[in-house]
Amino acid sequence: MKAHQLQALIEGMLEAVILVDPITLRILAANRAVHGLLKVPEESLRGKGIVELAAAPEDVFFWEDVAAGLSENIYSETLLECSDKTVVQVERRVSLVRVGMDNSIFVVAVRDRTSQKQTENELEKLIAELRATLESTADGILVTDLDGAIRSYNHLFADLWGLPDELMTQRDDAAIYAWMDKCMIDADRYTERLGTISRSPLMEASDVLVLRSGKILERVTLPQYARGRPIGRVYSYRDITQKLADEARLQLAAKVFESSTDAIFITDRDQRIITTNPSFERLSGYTESEMQRKTPRDFFAAESNVDLIDQLLAKLEKDGCWEGELWNRRKNGHAYLCMITLVKVQDDHNKTLHYIGFFKDRTETHVAKQKIEELAFSDALTGLPNRLLLSERIKQSIMISGRDNSSFAVLFLDLDHFKQINDSLGHQFGDRVLLEVTERLKKCIRQVDTAARLGGDEFVLLLHEADAAGAEVCAQRVLEELSVPINLEGMSFTVTSSIGIALFPDDGTNMDDLIKNADSAMYHVKERGRSDFRFYQRQMNIGLLSRMKLDHAMRQALEHHRFRLHYQPQINLSTGEIFGVEALLRWNDKDLGEIGPAQFIPIAEETGVIVPIGNWVMQTAISQAAQWNRAGYSLRMGFNVSALQFQQANFVESIAATLEEHQLSPDKIELELTESVLIRDVEENLKKLESLAKLGVKLSIDDFGTGYSSLSYLKRFPIHKLKIDRSFIDELPTDESDVAIVTAIIHLAHAMKLQVIAEGVETEEQKNFLLDLHCDEFQGYLFSPAISASEFEEKFL
Repeated sequence: MKAHQLQALIEGMLEAVILVDPITLRILAANRAVHGLLKVPEESLRGKGIVELAAAPEDVFFWEDVAAGLSENIYSETLLECSDKTVVQVERRVSLVRVGMDNSIFVVAVRDRTSQKQTENELEKLIAELRATLESTADGILVTDLDGAIRSYNHLFADLWGLPDELMTQRDDAAIYAWMDKCMIDADRYTERLGTISRSPLMEASDVLVLRSGKILERVTLPQYARGRPIGRVYSYRDITQKLADEARLQLAAKVFESSTDAIFITDRDQRIITTNPSFERLSGYTESEMQRKTPRDFFAAESNVDLIDQLLAKLEKDGCWEGELWNRRKNGHAYLCMITLVKVQDDHNKTLHYIGFFKDRTETHVAKQKIEELAFSDALTGLPNRLLLSERIKQSIMISGRDNSSFAVLFLDLDHFKQINDSLGHQFGDRVLLEVTERLKKCIRQVDTAARLGGDEFVLLLHEADAAGAEVCAQRVLEELSVPINLEGMSFTVTSSIGIALFPDDGTNMDDLIKNADSAMYHVKERGRSDFRFYQRQMNIGLLSRMKLDHAMRQALEHHRFRLHYQPQINLSTGEIFGVEALLRWNDKDLGEIGPAQFIPIAEETGVIVPIGNWVMQTAISQAAQWNRAGYSLRMGFNVSALQFQQANFVESIAATLEEHQLSPDKIELELTESVLIRDVEENLKKLESLAKLGVKLSIDDFGTGYSSLSYLKRFPIHKLKIDRSFIDELPTDESDVAIVTAIIHLAHAMKLQVIAEGVETEEQKNFLLDLHCDEFQGYLFSPAISASEFEEKFL
């Protein structure tokens, strides 16, 4: 459907409507309502990328998902930027609609949400009233759903647990729960009890919680119902510290301390120890009687610095608690690292009643932690930071850049052709190369920067507080450093690198987005020749996702038999008779319409799906050739073979097996190979070609003259035909260069006793010129385009 037809189709709609190309994501048409909504002149949107209308980063990611084919009919809310820089909030629905038999478009319907604001304000007022009711209760209240996600809490709850301001201003359930765990003396028992409650939706419970601050809370847990069904839980907390302080000291000690696995001691107000629990004796070796009347200073000063003890006791007096690690000695003289918590317990008049100390042996954990950190945060081969440590440093850079309103850069490096080193010289040699590359990368960055290895031959450089200019300087330095030859075991060679660059915050606000976008930029460097660098651009991901979308669609097409073959007649120039056909691949996708081979074949070769597609072409073409020859029509079937397909170890065997299966003589098929296939692994390819020739299969060079032409392979390989590429035929016989090239190819082929076929012949002048040069065969629109098997039979057989 033409552009003006699409415009007329949507112009009468009340809603704002945009029509978008599903592959390029560019606007095909937009009605007056859209132009009025965005305050832009009519017809000014046509041809623009739909991403250009995005007013928020999230909308860019949305169109990346659309380009990736993740959605076909979706509803969302978003922001659009008007021409006067104002932003309007809209509802949007995107639908994929087929137009005609072979094409599809995205229909984007947009509706202004301004009128809904008043309703939302009323809802906010109602929520505020409910919040006021929650705040008026005498207990601290926490409301969760059945999965434990926090729905609401009041300020008294936050006060009882001492939640920091930053936790109250951000939505982070995990951080709040972690803070509550940290406040508990017996965190393990607390966690176990919560697990029991969460597994029983109807359970009602009452518990006593002892906090490290010395505060003791009573928690009442009740299920929350809606329409007779449990929908969540309500936890109410009440401070009962004073109530329990009035109970007998021995009852309190027995209830809180006797069964604890932590070593615990209690002192009087003068810090003289009055009791200890059994775990204390097991850990320290000292009995309760040996510790009575001693002070924490007496106990801990034996191994630790006296000044440090004075400092922590002073902090205890000032803040009411202290937590940290100290080295101490057991009664038998063995040193150990202990994790200590000291708490000062006071009455309502802020008079000290006693002090409580909790500690446990952390020696083995300390040693193990050091080893784990070394292994967890470092790459085993190079010693560079790994992805985990890189993540921590990127988070730190994000925090600093957000505070200082600055930027930093992420460089994604991939070594070029490194797999060839591993394959030819072995992985041990490859590891030595990676170590050499690591040392060179270290020379290219500052001390504040980070070089990390993600795995294989992929590295990431984090440039602290660097802008685009700084990133470019570093990238150039890396390219120069790697350009110096590496000398190992008497060999001298160069390892180059392709580099992609992403900048915070323009190209991402978290590690995953920054690395993904830097990787995308690096991928574009690989496509354009390697050994260079490139900055990320938004369109890169959309292009990459479009390729991914086509790759997925190809695999689906192969699985659901949506590919088809058309056949173009090949004519003997002298006699005018049809002697054969070339099988050409065609694909009409149910969503994207007719897709030309020039669009999908390069992606198929890149992703490897060309191999199963090529096998399907081989099977289908040989089967069709067998049918025609059994019917008495002696036709030779030609079809293309990709480099990846030809490199398969069983390629010759699969050809032979398919011919045997369909009872077709080998000389009735002709494999068309490009020059690039032949010059790679020459000796191995020569063996395959000789096996095919011995089998009786005909071999020709496709698109001759456009690749790495060499007389040596024409002499060595069992080729019987050259096909002149259509780019040399188009301007015949007027273009002198094309005349010279075609004449040379034909004379060369005949001198080497090879046949010649010209493709893309569309005029009588081209045909007569080729006939005068004694070209053997031709194919092209002059005689017939590629057509289906049934059309070919009806027209020519």
